[in-house]
Amino acid sequence: MELKPLDVQAGAGRLLAAFLALMGGTSASYGDDPAIPAAAAVAVPAPVANCPLVILAADVRPHVEYLASDDLQGRDGESARVAAEYIADHFEQAGLQTLFGDSYFQNIPDGVPELQADTEETCVGRNVGAWLPGTDPELADEFIIISAHYDHLGVRGGQVYPGADDNATGVSMLLETADWFAKAANRPKRSLVFVGFDLEEEMLWGSRWFAAHPPWPIEQVKLFITADMIGRSLGGLPLPMVFVMGSEYAVESGAMLDAVGTPEGLEVARLGVDLIGKRSDYGAFWDREIPFLFFSTGEHPDYHSPRDTADRVEYDRVAQISSLIASIVAHAGNADETPVWSNDVQVDVSEARTINLITTHLLEADERGDGDLGDVQRVFVSQLEAKTAFIVDRGTMSDQERTWLIRACQLLLFSVL
Repeated sequence: MELKPLDVQAGAGRLLAAFLALMGGTSASYGDDPAIPAAAAVAVPAPVANCPLVILAADVRPHVEYLASDDLQGRDGESARVAAEYIADHFEQAGLQTLFGDSYFQNIPDGVPELQADTEETCVGRNVGAWLPGTDPELADEFIIISAHYDHLGVRGGQVYPGADDNATGVSMLLETADWFAKAANRPKRSLVFVGFDLEEEMLWGSRWFAAHPPWPIEQVKLFITADMIGRSLGGLPLPMVFVMGSEYAVESGAMLDAVGTPEGLEVARLGVDLIGKRSDYGAFWDREIPFLFFSTGEHPDYHSPRDTADRVEYDRVAQISSLIASIVAHAGNADETPVWSNDVQVDVSEARTINLITTHLLEADERGDGDLGDVQRVFVSQLEAKTAFIVDRGTMSDQERTWLIRACQLLLFSVL
């Protein structure tokens, strides 16, 4: 559903009650130290600009403009089949091998057990997949998946929902990354798998079906990567960043992010995926404890609306994130060791730094008159900004504070962004 700012008259009491509970019943509850630092922006370290820009804005733009065009009618139903054919044709032109036997398509049933997924009559959607075999005979049976969902909301109430950012931008990353590796002189040792998921907007049904019916044992997947909405900015705020989630479950994933650096002009903001829950196709892999990385620039004011059009996408950002993903895939494809899942999630103060940056921008936008914060929302955001600033200034975050941060982020997404 589309997330809108909370109506103050209808929801102020509920928000205030939740806010006070989060803060331990008082806005001055800051752990053992009663001193609250001034609500000021926290300096974010400059990213390491050593990730090459191998995918350009001119590469990704045509895909987004086509998939979000009126001809594609929001990529639902029959128009989703057209989008699937577009993806499959691109895979074929790149010289990639079919993933599902002799086909690029995996039929998805409607969930009724007695219906079979391998007939056109019973399928309600189609995943599209291709692969590039690894060059090392001993590692070629280990797979790295690069993915994005291609479906959207279609036509509702006579209006087309183009889905330019959600998720034509992710598909453009998928197609250009596949093309780049297909043309590479030195291919990775491990096999690369490229998948466009259908029915993500229907409770993640396409990726759930794929994970339950993979073309090989799912344990052979060593890293799952997906991108969902990588062409705008969270809440429409001036945040030149991409949120990356999932690295908290595998230290090697975080090490890879550090090793490849970032393209100039882009900042990587790591967040624990439990701050948002299962919001995209990583969910089925999270459930199976398969290391994953989820890339997104977050929801914006045009999310799930007819205004999510191709002319509003920031194509330089899509190219930056696509290049970053390509670099991570190349690194993982040749690494001596692949990420190993661990449920021992390490608390990372950078999460508080990211939330502080978001709340700082929210308050600045509100002060300029560009925001839409109600009185209660303003109090909540101000206190969240102050407490995260306190945590960052201290340099550590306790398990209890992280539990608080999870609840605060969920409330922030629901009531403000």
